[in-house]
Formats: sequence, structure tokens, C-alpha cells
Amino acid sequence: MEAFLYLLVFLVLCGYAMSKECTNIPTQSHTFRYELLASNNETWKQEVMSHYHLTPTDDSAWEDMLPRRFLKEDHEHEWSMMYRKIKNLGVFKPPQGFLKEVPLKDVRLQEGSIHAQAQKTNLEYLLMLDVDRLIWSFRKTAGLPYPSTPYGGWEGAEVELRGHFVGHYLSASALMWASTQNNSLMEKMSALVAGLSACQEKIGTGYLSAFPSEFFDRFEAIQPVWAPYYTIHKILAGLLDQHTIAGNPQALKMVTWMVDYFYNRVLNVVTHLSINRHYQSLNEETGGMNDVLYRLYSLTGDPKHLVLAHLFDKPCFLGLLAVQANDIADFHANTHIPVVVGSQMRYEVTGDPLYKEIGTFFMDLINSSHSYATGGTSVSEFWHDPMRIADNLKTTENEESCTTYNMLKVSRHLFRWTKEVSYADYYERALTNGVLSIQRGTDPGVMIYMLPLGRGVSKARTGHSWGTPFDSFWCCYGTGIESFSKLGDSIYFEEEGNDSTLYVIQYISSSFNWTSGKVILNQTVVPAASWDPYLRVTFTFSPTEETGTSSTLNFRIPSWTHTNGAKGILNGETLSLPAPGNFLSVTRQWSAGDKLTLQLPITLRTEAIKDDRSEYASLQAILYGPYLLAGHTTGDWDIKAGTNTAISEWITPIPASYNSQLISFSQDYSKSSFVLTNSNQSLTMQKLPAPGTDLAPHATFRLILKDSSTKLSTLAKAVGESVMLEPFDLPGTNVIHQGADQPLAISSRVKPSSIFIVVPGLDGRNETISLESQSNNGCYVYSGVISSDAEVKLSCKSDSDATFNQAASFVGWKGLREYNPISFVAKGTNRNFLLEPLLTFRDEYYTVYFNIQD
Repeated sequence: MEAFLYLLVFLVLCGYAMSKECTNIPTQSHTFRYELLASNNETWKQEVMSHYHLTPTDDSAWEDMLPRRFLKEDHEHEWSMMYRKIKNLGVFKPPQGFLKEVPLKDVRLQEGSIHAQAQKTNLEYLLMLDVDRLIWSFRKTAGLPYPSTPYGGWEGAEVELRGHFVGHYLSASALMWASTQNNSLMEKMSALVAGLSACQEKIGTGYLSAFPSEFFDRFEAIQPVWAPYYTIHKILAGLLDQHTIAGNPQALKMVTWMVDYFYNRVLNVVTHLSINRHYQSLNEETGGMNDVLYRLYSLTGDPKHLVLAHLFDKPCFLGLLAVQANDIADFHANTHIPVVVGSQMRYEVTGDPLYKEIGTFFMDLINSSHSYATGGTSVSEFWHDPMRIADNLKTTENEESCTTYNMLKVSRHLFRWTKEVSYADYYERALTNGVLSIQRGTDPGVMIYMLPLGRGVSKARTGHSWGTPFDSFWCCYGTGIESFSKLGDSIYFEEEGNDSTLYVIQYISSSFNWTSGKVILNQTVVPAASWDPYLRVTFTFSPTEETGTSSTLNFRIPSWTHTNGAKGILNGETLSLPAPGNFLSVTRQWSAGDKLTLQLPITLRTEAIKDDRSEYASLQAILYGPYLLAGHTTGDWDIKAGTNTAISEWITPIPASYNSQLISFSQDYSKSSFVLTNSNQSLTMQKLPAPGTDLAPHATFRLILKDSSTKLSTLAKAVGESVMLEPFDLPGTNVIHQGADQPLAISSRVKPSSIFIVVPGLDGRNETISLESQSNNGCYVYSGVISSDAEVKLSCKSDSDATFNQAASFVGWKGLREYNPISFVAKGTNRNFLLEPLLTFRDEYYTVYFNIQD
């Protein structure tokens, strides 16, 4: 056995017998696979599984896909020899000098920030889930009693991917416990590990899964099966996190026993068939098996773990990246990003420089050719042709949340290696727009699979829409609960050496117990606002003991800011700031009285879509610092910016005072509440919508007083005032009447018919008001709800009819929707757009890319 192990190590390290075909099975779309396996149409299943897309790999990729930009045909032999030389360098030394991730348990998010709220919402969800239901299928597979009932969705009892979410839950709960020290969560995750251990003990071979080992017989026979190693990776990673983060020694024993089992399975395939046969089976998605195995090897030093990690590196895909070929079209994105993350771990563990270059090139490739303005990637789970992102906007199945979760890992590794601000900037962008956007406000367990980024889209109206807490469990639910459990893990990084050095790379309100620096660092970020275009951050310090030594703090100066107006002040003394894209470095012996503040301008800017066709040259996204802005619109996306016009001339901030002017008008009838609603440029009465729904902005208006000097503290103060009504989501327009008994409409021009006088409600109730036309005395805004007519019109009172009085009286109360602190108005060609951060949208329609023309 030992002799075979060393032979296998040699073969894997030297790239022996790697001329294989990389098969990108079309059914690797998780959504499609679920639908396929749930179908009873066996003919359809067989027909789909018979199709394969072949791509050359590794040695053949290296030799056949030469970097044509600088290599000629007569250099082919030299290139081949160079490749062999690189692959046969032998044993490398693990690289030194990487930044060290700080323990998550030493970071605490401050209450009130969007990050702290997202974490709290996720904690609520983790505590809602029941251990018995989570491990129901594990117990059934092990032959143990299985009380309760299994969860639904992708964790359903008959779904081949069942168990994957449980692995994610193990990771998420460990991360969340480190972030919060919540005792109830500790009890729950400890019970989960113990329950899984009982299943593993009952089976007795080391095998542990929610499905039978027969799935791996099919996997090794190259027969259709839904990604069994994908699920095993999640379980291994979860248990390893339970050990390394939550300190559970039992979990490590379970991991090593599981790995022994799968090592023997792979060994059997290699010895009785071939390494080629094993690599061919990797065409089915295997998650980040290489990643978790390299992590395990770094703890155990067991060469079996290193060999098995190498065997899951999927050289057919990494070979393409090794030759720096932009040829990842038609590959399933989230099958392969984890393989790249694993290759990054291979570099960290072995020091092989080839895998450093692979990770660097891959990140550059995604950012240059395959990414959205969010920082995310993929369409319907796949990559398509490079620089063709405009084509992706034809569907709502755009950025898969899983891919963003994994791209953050790629960028995190690269930042730790290089300390380059660009990677920290990317992390900020993707976290802000691609992660925080997938949670539905404060609703625990409601997340999204795909983030739509086209014209007139809604998170609530995609192929999946919002998920549910107990019946979805998509792959993006698993990565989602992890993402919201570790929001504090990439704010601070430590550089070890003679002098303590800390890098602050994300500006998130938090405290950090810097144990090696002997100080508690408190970071407070003023929430960004459109009317105050600065990032304002304050750092205070609480030494835990007197050391008499200095330490260095490095603060990221984001690439999206500029020097004009930037300030850094330490204890009243102005600091010299470097140019954006660098670090401000401050070295001193920190004391309790120290206070450092940063004021960094937040810039508005446009960013072209990643598409090199001339017809899409004007398609651009609008960003405010790290925030991607989306427009409230169902389809119009045309903006005429003007030649050489400053962006501040066609995008203007909404003042904070506007929120006090927002109002919704309601009437009660037949045990239901109805609200005045802007519907396709006309006014109707619709049933009161739930907060966050698409109707909420349409049922909100800004009450504009004709006398702008009057301050409106309450609606009662408006009685007797002349006002105009501006629809919340149509800035620059106003409600007009079109004459007696004619429906109300929306106009972009101010007319006499735009002005109404607020009068006491005609129904005589204290809480109601009525709106009388200034140009048509005795005529009022009139609702047809009572007569079962939703139309709203101007109607003139001719008598004291009680029905008329009721239909012309409205309860005015705080608007169903408010302007986000980051809100702007963009001057469109046909209409103005209300812009707000993408992360704030729930069910409303929005547009991310605009057709901006000079």
C-alpha cells in the first residue's frame, strides 16, 4: 500500500496520463437537474443524458491551445518542454508572507448596520431549523429510526442532492456561533454533529451521507447521478468548520474517517481501471473536494489527504486556465469556481507556482469578460462567450448567488497573497451588491437563487422567485446561510512579523479584539447618503495592556474615491493620504485617547457593460461608491446625458427632508383597505399591499406644498394648503385632473390641474382629508371603490350625498415606501428615474443597465 501511495503521488504530481476530455454535461444546471429527475418522462431523461460537450484538457489544452498572442507554431516544442519542466519541478516549499485571517470570534458587528441586520436575520433562520428534520434522510440511510418528517425542496427524501444543505448548515452554524457566541445555536449544532456521528457509526465504514453509497457506484460507472461528491464536499467542509471554528474534536474524527472511505473508493477505481477513468468521472460536479482536502492536509499532514486532493483538481479545466485561454464558455460556473479555489489552496499548501498563476488569471478573466456590475457572474448557471454580457440580460436567470459566494473566496485568497487593493475593492463590490441583495429584508429564510440584472426585472418574478424557509433549500440557500454568517471575516487581516501590522480592508461598523496588537479596535461607519457624498469612518482604540511597542495599521483607500476632499485626521492632526487604490499606513503606540477619522469622497460613476460590440457601447451601470444603483422602472432605460456633461448634471441626490413629505392615501370598504395607486400613468384604488411588494412604491406619493417655505410636520398641518402629488417612483411628474368626471392621470408638466387644496374630510371624520381641485372649485378627487369601480377621477359635489362624501375622503398616513438614504434622480430621455441601491429592492421592478447616450 505504501509503495502504491508514493507511485500515485508521483503520477499525479508529474501529470502522467492526463490527456483527457473534459465533459461539460448539459444537465449540470442544478435547476434543470432537479426538474429532470422529478420528471416521469424516462425518454426525455435518456435523451438529455446522452449529450455531451467535449473540450480539450490539461496536456492537450496546454499544447493545442497555445497563447496565440505571442507564440508561433515553431515554438510549440519549446512550450511543451516548458510545461513539462514546470510540472516536474518536484516538491515546492509552501510560500511565506501571506496575510493571516483574524479569528472570526474576535470580530463583532455593531448593531444598526446593514451587515449586523443581515447577520441577525440569518441567525433567526438558523435557529428556526429543526435537527431531526435536517438529518431525517441521514438516519434513514443509516438504518436508524427517523422521527419527524424531512424538509422539502432539494432536501426532499427522494431528491438525489439531499444532504447538501446540512453540510452548509454545519459551516454556517460554526461561523455564526463564532460571530455571535449564541448558546442556543451551539446546542443545536452540537446535536447535529452528534446525530450525524451516530449515523456514521451505524454504517460502520466511515461513509456518511443522506443517500446510499450506490450513488457512487453510478458516479464511478459514468452513469447519470446528481453530483454525489458535491454533497460530500459540503458535509466534509461543514464538519471541518465545526472542528476548526467551533472546536468540536468529534467532527475531525468524522472527517478523517469519511476521507479514508473515499480514498479507498478512488484507489479502487485507479488500480482496477485507470486514473483516466477517475478523471472522466469528475465531469459530474464535485464541488470543492480539492479545497476541503487541501485544508484537511494542512491540519493532518497525512499524504493520503494530499494525494486525494490532487486527484480532485480536475486538470481538464485547470489546464485551460494554465494556458491562459479565455475559453470557459458553456462551462457550468459553480461547478468550476470551487475547483479554482481548491487550486489556490494547492498553491498555499505546496507552493507550486502554476496554481498561483491559475488563480490570478482566472480572476482577471472573470472581471474582464464575464462579470456584471455587481461583481457576480454566470447566466442560467453557465458562462457564455466572453464580452457578451448584454445577451445575458434577455433572461431573469442572471447572477447565480453561489458563484458570488465562491468568487469572494477567490478574491480573498488573492488579496492575502498580494495585498493589492483591487482585490479588496472587488470583495466590497460583490459583498455589497451580490450577497446583501439576496436576502429579503428581515424575513428569515427568504433568499433568492438568481439575481436578475436585465431591464424591468424583479427579484420576485424570476424562474425561482423568493425561496421559502422550509421547502426550497437550493444550492444558493446553502451558500447564503454561510455568507450571512461570516460577514465579519474579511474586514481585518493581520501580517505577522516582528512588528504587529493590521490591514483594514472593509469599512463595516465593527469591533475587533486584536490580541497580538494588544488593543481593541472600534470602527464606526456613518451610513452612506446621497446628500452627504462622503464615506465617514471613525476608529477608536482601547489597549488591553501596555506593551511599550508600536504597531502599524493599514487602511484601504478605495479605487472608487478621489483625492479632492479626502481627509485623514489622527488626534486632530491631518494625515497625508495616498492616491486611491493604495493603503494609508499609520505606525504608533496606540493609546486609549487615540481617534482616527477618514473622510473619503463617494463618487458617482458609470461603468460600461462587459460587451465589446458597438451596438452595446452605450449600455452602462451607475454606481455610487461601492453601491450599484438600480432604477425604479419596468422597461424604459434611455438616458440622454449630453456631450461632455458632468454626471452631477443629470443625476442629482434626493434630500433627506423628502421622506417627511411621503404619504399614502387609503379608504376602507367592505372589511378591506384600499390605497390610491399609480398604475400605468393613471390613478386607481387597489387593495393595501404588504410592505416591500411592488405596489408599495406605486401607492406612495410626495406631497409638494406650493408654498415651499411651509414646513409640513403632520398631515393636519397641510389643511388649507395648496399641494401637488408626485408619484414616488416617477420623480418630476405629478398627478393631474382632466376635467369633471374624467380619470386622474400623470403628467411631466406642472399645470393648473396639478394643484389641489387639502381640506378636512368631507365625511366629517377627524382622521380624513379631501383633495379639492384649485382650478375646479367644488370638485374633488373621488374614488369609485364604494361603487366597485377602482377608477379614480375628479368629481364635482352637487349635494350632501353621504356616499359622495365617503368616496372623496381619504386617510392620509406615512408612505408605504420611503426613499433610501442613497437615492438619486436620473434625467431620462422620456422620464426621470428614481435610483436606489440594488440591495434595497425586494419585489419592485428595477433596471440595472441604462442606455446612456451623449
